[in-house]
Amino acid sequence: MNLSTLTLQQLRYVVAVDRYRSFGDAARACGVSQPALSAQIKKVEAVMGVAIFDRERLPVVVTERGSLVVMQAHKVLEQFDRLGAIGEGDEEVTGTYRLGIIPSIIPTLLPLFLPRLSRAQPKLELEIHEMKTDDLVRHLRGGSLDGGVAATPLDIPGLHERVIYHEALEVYLSPGHPLAVHERVRQSDLLDEFVWLLSEGHCFRTQVLHLCNVRFARRGRPLVNFDAESFETLVRLVDAKLGVTILPELVSRKLPRKRRDAQLRPFVPPEPVREISYLVGREHVRRVASEAVFRVLRASVPAGLRGRRPREAVIRPTARA
Repeated sequence: MNLSTLTLQQLRYVVAVDRYRSFGDAARACGVSQPALSAQIKKVEAVMGVAIFDRERLPVVVTERGSLVVMQAHKVLEQFDRLGAIGEGDEEVTGTYRLGIIPSIIPTLLPLFLPRLSRAQPKLELEIHEMKTDDLVRHLRGGSLDGGVAATPLDIPGLHERVIYHEALEVYLSPGHPLAVHERVRQSDLLDEFVWLLSEGHCFRTQVLHLCNVRFARRGRPLVNFDAESFETLVRLVDAKLGVTILPELVSRKLPRKRRDAQLRPFVPPEPVREISYLVGREHVRRVASEAVFRVLRASVPAGLRGRRPREAVIRPTARA
């Protein structure tokens, strides 16, 4: 096996297809034609004597032996990037920073974060990838992301979590709902309600399911089975007098004041909150850039959300107890 014929660019193509699970999307991300990218990956497969990807399935699937090649490609590129970091020096925050963010956070956090970052770090080129928690963790561990923002605690070996903020989880009620007469709502009050959820794969869905057994509602269940992809959809469904939902604090703060007063209720203490953290690999390359991004993230959120508040309970984003 003559590995001297392999190039770093070929390995980047392999990593790109693993990330996007599509030859077309990977080619567009790499700025080359799909036939050119596919031809280079075939050269890697020929040298290795391994079929890295199953091209017959959509989205593209990594083969069992191919996963080992992909893992090593990530490591080789990570080590190469380390050389670049040494050459550039650690003081100036420049270059491209690859940041993964889970979907339920992007609409509320990015408008607060991006203007501050462009002012604080004008030479840093931010590359944002929206991905669910499992994918974000996989890319962080594989080295194709420099950092990530997700709901925690995850307690995953090899990843370091730094808390950015905590936000309360609040009940959003349909107009004129009987629970609106209460100043606060108990978790048990929702046992007989139909609670709209985000779709499978969103960690916020798991957090809501931790709060109460909402899928066993006995009363008020619409004759429809639908899980939403956004908080905006959940709000619209509830406004149409179809059940209730749970909103994180940064989302509920964007609602008009009149609707917040009439339809939004906090939980009784201990108040459930979701914890949002900045994730990096324990042995990551872009330490100075990561620290700069974390500082801006912390400064972007309202001051009242940055510290732990009394009588609150962090709801785990995973199914683990």
